[in-house]
Amino acid sequence: MSAAGTSVDRTSGGKGGGKSVFGGALGALGIVFGDIGTSPLYTYQTLIADSGVGHAGGTDAETLLGGFSLLVWTMMLVVAVKYAIVVMRADNRGEGGILALLSLVGARFGRSWYGSRTLLCAAGLFGAALLYGDGAITPAISVLSAVEGMQVVTSSFQPYVLPIAAAILLGIFLIQPLGTAHIGKVFGPVMLLWFLTIGGIGLAALLRDPAALAGLNPLLGLEFLRAHLSRSLVILGAVFLSVTGAEALYADMSHVGRDSVRLALAVVVLPCLILSYGGQTAFLLAHQGAKGNPFFATLPHGMVLPMVLLATLATIIASQATITGVFTLTRQAIQLGWFPGLAIRQTSDTEYGQIYVPVVNWTVMMVTLSIALAFGSSNALSGAYGTAVSTTMFMTTLLIFDVMRRRWHWALWQAVPVALFFALVDGVFFAANLLKIKAGGYVPLLIGISIYAIMTTWRRGVQLLHAGLTGKGERGAKVLGDLREGKVPRTGGTMVFLSPSDLPVPPIVARHVAAFRSLPAETVVLTVIFEETPRVDEAERVRSERVADGVWHVRVRFGFIEIPNLFAVLGRAQMAGCEIDLDKVIFMAGDDDIVGARSRPRMAPLRRLLFAFLYRNAVRASDRFTLPRERLIEIGHNVPM
Repeated sequence: MSAAGTSVDRTSGGKGGGKSVFGGALGALGIVFGDIGTSPLYTYQTLIADSGVGHAGGTDAETLLGGFSLLVWTMMLVVAVKYAIVVMRADNRGEGGILALLSLVGARFGRSWYGSRTLLCAAGLFGAALLYGDGAITPAISVLSAVEGMQVVTSSFQPYVLPIAAAILLGIFLIQPLGTAHIGKVFGPVMLLWFLTIGGIGLAALLRDPAALAGLNPLLGLEFLRAHLSRSLVILGAVFLSVTGAEALYADMSHVGRDSVRLALAVVVLPCLILSYGGQTAFLLAHQGAKGNPFFATLPHGMVLPMVLLATLATIIASQATITGVFTLTRQAIQLGWFPGLAIRQTSDTEYGQIYVPVVNWTVMMVTLSIALAFGSSNALSGAYGTAVSTTMFMTTLLIFDVMRRRWHWALWQAVPVALFFALVDGVFFAANLLKIKAGGYVPLLIGISIYAIMTTWRRGVQLLHAGLTGKGERGAKVLGDLREGKVPRTGGTMVFLSPSDLPVPPIVARHVAAFRSLPAETVVLTVIFEETPRVDEAERVRSERVADGVWHVRVRFGFIEIPNLFAVLGRAQMAGCEIDLDKVIFMAGDDDIVGARSRPRMAPLRRLLFAFLYRNAVRASDRFTLPRERLIEIGHNVPM
């Protein structure tokens, strides 16, 4: 997921000299590592609560050292090895994230639901859909865990924790329309301070009781699981909270560069997280009767309140990164054809990642606030957290195996062991998080299933819509013949017909001729195509073809992260010989209605109703392509489904 902030090198490797890599590493702390960086606030507390072992006065040393070992080696295997070393290699021209990976794989829904490419496509889409559930839960659990630190100062704060957390969450969503271009510049430094602080506090605790360093031995973690086999999946479900932000390494690497993400992870993030968890372990070993959240209990009393304030800032940054990531995911889904068009506003003229999607913002806000109020505490919410991310990670492994074989051309003896190892790790955590479904894991799953239904219904509906219109292409062929024979009267002016069809004379032109018995003297059929690559080379952007006297077919291609500018495109076509008066041009777009087919409906009734609702409420061409409404004419048609 992406976040707003620093303008940095977007190359896949982040190459651009030491300065850009180091600057990008600082930016990565605020853009990429907010989620995983705030996990020490609640992970250890959940691990101890879910372990179900120890004595009445506290938790035994075997549990603490075994839990610390599991945390360390989970981060090493999932974050460092899987994502930083392997998955981040699978960049789609510098872009990451599960939709970019799906585009790289090239999987599509086929005629058969059980085909390998169809199953891969379904896996990638469901993984992307689940990130919306994660996007709603992350702000809630992060902010709640930070504000709960006030209870360490005095228990009288307890009644105010939830109202304060709700107010902060509300404020985060309310500032989204303003953009975060200016405050985004301090995200990196604030998160650097956060990491150094939690690392320093952990180091101080370890120096007082270095026995906790024994937990770095991976065998202690395995022995802990073996000794408590009946609760091992529950324990691993809590351990997984330490890596819930790992997907962001891949999703956000385009904003700072791959090398910058890896540098920040190796030098700052992993060492400080290990020190923080180690410090909590050392404190609990020395204070067996300690109660409450060990993160705040580790602090000297005078540091608790300042740390609550710093933790709140860090969780706000993590929440901002998550929300902006949902915005970016939505734009990618729209331009890849998996989501209906929504109003998207660019909040910065220099930062591509600075966007605002109103419908998504207010919807996620309502869901996030409802989740926070319903669960009431970070400890209760931990049951709902992790289910979506563990599933997405498993889907990523399926897709990366395909990349190993088809893109990297690895032999089976190379690809299979690596993929099986990742699948084993992901599978164990996936199974562990399935146990959380009753405790709240159903929440992100329901959100993910709902988004998946919307995405697949929209895609299928658009395909049927285009097929229904293209089926009327015979009229277009007749109009083209009449044009070439001079049988169609021409009027003054210039008109651009926006057509999803790649036909030189699409149905919308035929409908115009049938309705008005004429065609403007300068007619342009404009087909906009969004490719499954992030960007399209300018040399390949526009293709113009003269199909008849005064009639041009212009094909324009955009990458799935690019902002379409049709006036610039028409200017390119103008230079190629297409005579367009850009000051007077009129745009014509379709405004079709979905109706039930009288015989043999092509969509189930409920899916047709859902698609019709989405289609009616999707933004029109004037909004999506920023066309002036006073120059836009829409022509309607009933399309049976």
